[in-house]
Amino acid sequence: MKRARLIYNPTAGKEGIERQLPRILQRLEEKGLETSCHATRHPGDASHAAAEAVKRGFDIVIAAGGDGTIHEVVNGLAPFSSRPQLGIIPSGTSNDLARALHLPRDMVAACEVIGEGRACPMDVGRVQNHYFINVAAAGFLTEVTHQTPSRLKTVLGQFAYYAKGLEKLGTLLRPFRVRLESPQKIVEDEIYLIIVANSPSIGGFDQLAAQADIGDGLLDVLVVRKASLPELVHLVGSVLKGEHLDDERVLYFQTDRLEVISDKPMKLNLDGEWGGDLAGRFETLAGHLSVLCPAENQAPSGKWKKLRHRRGEH
Repeated sequence: MKRARLIYNPTAGKEGIERQLPRILQRLEEKGLETSCHATRHPGDASHAAAEAVKRGFDIVIAAGGDGTIHEVVNGLAPFSSRPQLGIIPSGTSNDLARALHLPRDMVAACEVIGEGRACPMDVGRVQNHYFINVAAAGFLTEVTHQTPSRLKTVLGQFAYYAKGLEKLGTLLRPFRVRLESPQKIVEDEIYLIIVANSPSIGGFDQLAAQADIGDGLLDVLVVRKASLPELVHLVGSVLKGEHLDDERVLYFQTDRLEVISDKPMKLNLDGEWGGDLAGRFETLAGHLSVLCPAENQAPSGKWKKLRHRRGEH
């Protein structure tokens, strides 16, 4: 029987996971997983618990919570040379990674996916000594995700971000200058926002980085250039229609590594959590984690298989 360690955030989403915990554990046991639990108590606790699970030889580590909880668990697993499989039970506000993996929203149904044991390779982004799964972003707009109170997110869900954004709109529009260096291109410009995406689903928007693929070995870079307020309002409309990548105010390209130089210190938002400064080297670790996923996701993407072939990996 495989051993699983369930690391869950009791405050995630609408705080429903503890009510479902007996059913979750029962279903995992029925699927042949000897499962023990760890409830997170403070920021960083999930990372520590995941690292301990690696050292104790668990076969599977299950992250139950939102993208922030998954982010911490991944940062606990990623530094090790040999890592357990990753299972996910989505119970947060946005659940971006769960949507990218087409995981069921129902927590007990997500246990079925974990119990089936089908795995797919998943890329992990790395910047400085931090790892990310969905996105690394910087710009004053990213302050919205950090400053939205957890209680407001619990009550309002995704609408909490929009409410906070409207409240701070007048103070968010401050451009900053960056230099971006990659094998594909070099860019120097004044911008409002930079997004380095590993997943197409970001902040509740399913197609913000529509071409991103968690298994293609590439990072998708999206930059919003300095523009007037009316132009930005128009751009928001383009985002809602999925037409923003054609907008002249948006720079978009794919790369496996990127060097960012900023003219001022900028906080870096990793999967909705603060993670150091923007300036530094971004890279993708292709297929670094094995994530338990629905059957349709099991095979690596064609792009990732081609990338592995080019690098001589098997």
